[in-house]
Parts: sequence; C-alpha cells; structure tokens
Amino acid sequence: MAPAKTKRTPATQAQAKIDVGEKAPAFVLPDENEQPVSLGDLLGQWVVLYFYPRDNTPGCTTEACEFTDSLGQFQELCAVVLGCSPDNADRHRKFIAKHQLKIRLLSDTDHTVMEQYGAWGEKNMYGKKSQGVIRSTVLIDPAGNIAHHWPKVRAAGHADRVREKLAELR
Repeated sequence: MAPAKTKRTPATQAQAKIDVGEKAPAFVLPDENEQPVSLGDLLGQWVVLYFYPRDNTPGCTTEACEFTDSLGQFQELCAVVLGCSPDNADRHRKFIAKHQLKIRLLSDTDHTVMEQYGAWGEKNMYGKKSQGVIRSTVLIDPAGNIAHHWPKVRAAGHADRVREKLAELR
C-alpha cells in the first residue's frame, strides 16, 4: 500500500513545527503486516506516535522494548502506541520477531509523514550534517489534536516519561 502523496519539503526548508493544541496531521501508513493504519481510524483514543531512525539499532531497540514493556499501562490509559521509521514492513517484522515487540510499527519509507510531524530534518552527528529522522514523539488526544510533543528525545526512559504525561493529561 502506498501512502497518500503530499508536497515534499525541500531539505533546505526549516523543519515542520508541531504546536500543542493544533490538529494532528492526518496520515495513512502501512504497518509491519502491510495493513493501512489511519489516524482517522484511531479517533476516540489516545495515540502515542513515536519516530525513530532505524530498526535493530541500540537506541531504537531500547525505545521499542521500553514501549513494549509498558504497553499494558498505556492500554489501561486508553492509548495505542505506534512506532514509525523509514524501514519497510519486512524489516519491521524481523525487528518485532527478534525482540518480541508488541507494538505496531509503521513504515514511512519516503518520510512524508515524518516531515509533517517535524521528525525529519537536518541532524548533526560528530560534526557531520545530514538529513534524517529526528527521534521525537507526539501524543495525540482522542479528538485528534496534538496534546504534547517531545522533540529530540533520548531513547532510554522515554516510554516512562510519555506514560506519565499521558496519565497527567487524562
């Protein structure tokens, strides 16, 4: 399934800004089973949408495992947890199997949705600038609005911080 095409943001433009209280950008992306996941279909529940660079890398594995370990607590708070990266569905399936993940992983291979959420942009690693995924998370309320945004997060401990904020906002 191909996601709906939107106007691409040139690499020279500033990263998209996500504002709390505004409507979350709509999306339809394939999950690890190549089934479409639409934000519109998730209305009525809280959505944790976290963006990460790549399956099976240390930080990304830590983050995915922590969200998996906390999934029951997120479900008790009426929230669904979705990870999103540029990896394809096949890589997601292997990542899920290797680490026994219980969360759904979305494929944004052309990074269109990541751009809309401000999760794709210029990165600076060891003095080298490049375009890529900016590890970040948005919490979307049941009405489809941005309830909280964590830009440029550290993977370890992040799931707990998101869960605490969700509990506070509910």
